[in-house]
Amino acid sequence: MTVRILTCQVESVEDLTPDVFRVVLEGRGEAIAHAPGQYLELAVDDDTWVPFSIASAHRGDDRLELHIQHWPERTNSARLRELLIHQARLSVRLPNGDCYLPEAREEPLLLVGAGTGFAQLKAIAEAALREDPSREISIWWAVRERRDLYAETLAAQWALDHPAVEFHAVIEAPEVELEPQPGVIWHQGRIDEVLATELESLAGLEIYIAGSPGMVYACVDTLAPLGLEESQVHSDVFSYAPRVPFLPLPEADPESAPLSPGEAREKS
Repeated sequence: MTVRILTCQVESVEDLTPDVFRVVLEGRGEAIAHAPGQYLELAVDDDTWVPFSIASAHRGDDRLELHIQHWPERTNSARLRELLIHQARLSVRLPNGDCYLPEAREEPLLLVGAGTGFAQLKAIAEAALREDPSREISIWWAVRERRDLYAETLAAQWALDHPAVEFHAVIEAPEVELEPQPGVIWHQGRIDEVLATELESLAGLEIYIAGSPGMVYACVDTLAPLGLEESQVHSDVFSYAPRVPFLPLPEADPESAPLSPGEAREKS
């Protein structure tokens, strides 16, 4: 799709948590078309465009959903919050990003996201389930605290409505107790460490990871020993923060490493 600049109406701004708010923008349906998983850029001023994952799969309607983390101490975040509340219309540039869900595919999906990275996962899951309600989808959403699961009810409902969907909520901060909840599989710890403990095979999976470069590559390194192939994992991070080599190098076998001159003399 060709990247376009257009003007959208701010339809609503809703606080989901003290730190995250949902924005719904309205524009012409054909103009805002995008693939599930792509992102847009909002104009803060003539020279500043801020990227956000589109949290809604395109249905031919005229709405775009965003989940925005508010950082009061960051200038662009504060300015954007003011714009969204007080300005009725904003300039938008879209669609952007090569990390998206292709149409007419059947592979099981492993979706891993941290914080508002859930927005990208939401769009992908919505599109996949609309195309095939029986598609296997495993969603892993990592947050610092329980209260950061701003769309917990939605994700749990997917799991309840679709037998092939699992929703794993990963809470990093230690908690006294995580009460059982229908549709939610609870985990505690860091997302990469939890994945290392819980996953056994990646065979046949298409994997999408949404988060910071550090989080994404930590997950890649965790999945590598399970046979991860570069072609089966997708993230926007790979475009703006590429890593060489992509997969971690195998650890050297101490017994096969070349001997130092001193070691060679000792063995002679």
